[in-house]
Amino acid sequence: MQQFTALPPLSLYIHIPWCVRKCPYCDFNSHEAKQALPEREYIRALLDDLEQQLPQFWGRSIHTIFIGGGTPSLFGVESLAQLLSELRARLNFAPDIEITLEANPGTAEQEKFSGFREAGINRLSIGVQSFNDQHLQKLGRIHSAREAIKAIEMAHKAGFEQLNIDLMYALPGQSVGQAMGDIQCALALAPTHLSHYQLTIEPNTYFYHHPPLTPDDDHIVDIEEACREQLASAGFERYEISAYARESQQCAHNLNYWLFGDYLGIGAGAHGKRSDAHAQQIVRNRQHKNPRDYLSTQDKTAGRDIPDARTSQFEFMLNALRLTEGFDTELFLQRTGTPIAQIETQLQQAEQKGLIEWGLKRIAPTPLGLQYLNDLTSLFLPDDDAV
Repeated sequence: MQQFTALPPLSLYIHIPWCVRKCPYCDFNSHEAKQALPEREYIRALLDDLEQQLPQFWGRSIHTIFIGGGTPSLFGVESLAQLLSELRARLNFAPDIEITLEANPGTAEQEKFSGFREAGINRLSIGVQSFNDQHLQKLGRIHSAREAIKAIEMAHKAGFEQLNIDLMYALPGQSVGQAMGDIQCALALAPTHLSHYQLTIEPNTYFYHHPPLTPDDDHIVDIEEACREQLASAGFERYEISAYARESQQCAHNLNYWLFGDYLGIGAGAHGKRSDAHAQQIVRNRQHKNPRDYLSTQDKTAGRDIPDARTSQFEFMLNALRLTEGFDTELFLQRTGTPIAQIETQLQQAEQKGLIEWGLKRIAPTPLGLQYLNDLTSLFLPDDDAV
C-alpha cells in the first residue's frame, strides 16, 4: 500500500519530434523533416493534449518547462511564442520558472535566439557533441565546429545567462587529448552547465546495425578521469553522473526527474508521471509516438500504467542514485509512498559492496557506485526482474 505524504514539484515536458537529419546514434522519437513542418497544427495538438490532462493537475504550479526533441528550435519564433503564451493562460507558472529549449548549431537557427529569449525562454541547451570536425562527421552532425562556436556566441548576445553545452566522448578514434580539447573549447565559450555523455550504441539506431570502432573500457576511463579533473579545476561541479554545473546553475528540470518529481508530458511520444494523492498511486501515461497519429487522433494518450510499489521503489533509486549527493531518506517516502525500510536489505547489500554511503538522513552513491551504476541500481530491481 502506497501512502503519499506530499505531492512533489511539477514540471512540463514538450516534445517536438522533427529534425533536419536523424543522427546515427539517436534512439529518441525524432523524424526527419522532409517537408514544411506543420507548426500551426502541431501547436494546436499540443494545447489539446494539455487540456485533456489538465483536470488531473488542477491547482498545481509548473516549476520548469523543457522543450525537447528532435530539434525544437526548427520551429519558428512566432510558433513557440504563441505556445508559451497559451501555456501561461492555462497553467500557473512559478515566479522563478526555468524554461529550457534544445537547439542545434545550424546557422538558420542562430538568428532565432533573440526571439526565443523575448518569448520567455530563459535557458538554452545547445547540442554541439564535439568541436572536432572529423568527429562531427562521424557522428552524422550537420554543423561544423565553427558554426557551433558562432551559435554559442550568438546565444550569449541574445541574453541567455543559463546556457548548457552537450558534449559526447568515447567517439570513434577519439584520443584523451581530443576529448579534453572539446572540454577546453566549451569552457572558453563560458557555459553555465555542461552535459558530458559517453557515446553508447542503442538498439534501433544506424550505429547498432553498423557499429563504429569505439575506444575500449580502459581508454574510456582515462577520458572520463581527465575530463572530470579538467572540469573540476574550471569550477564545474559534477552533480549527476553526466552533468556538470557552475554554482547554483544545475538544471532544475532534470533534477526534478532525478528526484522522482511529477511531470506533465505533451507531444508525440512524450511520457508523463503523476502522483495521485486521492487514489494513493502513481500514474504514468505515454502519448501517441508517430507524429501523424498524434496529430490525427483526438485522444492524445496512447496508454496509461500504474506501477506497483516495488516498481516505483526501483524507479526512484534508478534516478536518484545518478546524483552525486544522493537523496534525503525522507524523500523516498514522499515520492514512492512507501517507507525506506522496505528496501533495507538491498541497501545493506549496496553498502557492503562499497557502492553507497548510508547515513541517518542521506543516501548517496560512492565514487565506486557511480562508476558501476548499473550494478548498483540492479540491486533494487523488483524480484521478477532481478538478474
